Amino acid sequence: MAKRKERLDRGIKVRADSIYLISSWEEILYLSFPRILVFSFFLLLPFFLSFSGYWQKVFCITCIYILISISFDFLANFTGLVCLGSSLFIGIGGYFSGWLNSAIHLPIFLSIPIATIGGAIFCTLLIIPTLSLRGVYFAIVTLMLPLLMTRIIEALAILGGTNGLVGIEGFSSIWIQIYVLSIITLFFIFALRRISGEDIGILIKAVKDNDQSVKASGINPVNVKIISVFISSLIGCFAGAYLTHMYMWAGMSMFALDFSIIPIAATVIGGGGTIFGAMLGAIILVPLSEILRDFGTLRIVIYSLILTIVIVYKSEGILNFLSRKYHQFERWIEV
Repeated sequence: MAKRKERLDRGIKVRADSIYLISSWEEILYLSFPRILVFSFFLLLPFFLSFSGYWQKVFCITCIYILISISFDFLANFTGLVCLGSSLFIGIGGYFSGWLNSAIHLPIFLSIPIATIGGAIFCTLLIIPTLSLRGVYFAIVTLMLPLLMTRIIEALAILGGTNGLVGIEGFSSIWIQIYVLSIITLFFIFALRRISGEDIGILIKAVKDNDQSVKASGINPVNVKIISVFISSLIGCFAGAYLTHMYMWAGMSMFALDFSIIPIAATVIGGGGTIFGAMLGAIILVPLSEILRDFGTLRIVIYSLILTIVIVYKSEGILNFLSRKYHQFERWIEV
């Protein structure tokens, strides 16, 4: 009997664009494999890193940057708001949780969620007046906001001034710290993916594509943008609150530009508009930065060179490239 090659996903995509019917365990494995990789990274990798407390810490920092990156990706590529002030979310969430814990003596399991929600509300209110701006003007204004916060803290000597907040409670166990962060990071990743496919996600994308058409439909685009900013700042403020208790300290360095620049680089390298692309970019960049520490002053040169090569030769993003290759796998079938 004659045989020919066929793409693995052909039978699945012929039946339905959104998969509801599969006929074999091979198709189940084919669809599930990328998700299995994601779950394995967050749930199994920390166990294999137990030999080194340093790399466990790097894993936690990677998760923090994943949260900031998917927050940036959601706001920039789904809503069309390029926010260069991601460090604002980190700083507000971090200071808020640190103050609740050190001054009011709230336990961690209360200070983090309160700081996450309260910080998101504060950041949203702070950004609302800028939503009428477009493109580079919105980006520049949001870049100024974290710098403004540092100057206020320094000039008024509030929240510990230049010394920051001390006496903040840490996690009782490194495993609690790692796995709570891993599970919540997984939740935010798949929640954003879910939102992007729901009615609110379609509406958010419509505002990005043509806000005048949305307005003509009787929906206020500003309200949709406010929802997007709140979701994005909620994720960022959680990352900041969690980071504060990881280091048991909150200071002006939480408003550093690193928390604004690295998420942008991660989204560009991984592939924007996919959520998983921003996650992949952060997984690559953060450990790479740590590995290159041994090169001393050449670290930035090598780091920049790698970024340049990836962006020039894979401008679509690494995830989009890998996804395309994954869908090109073929199998032999009987004709």
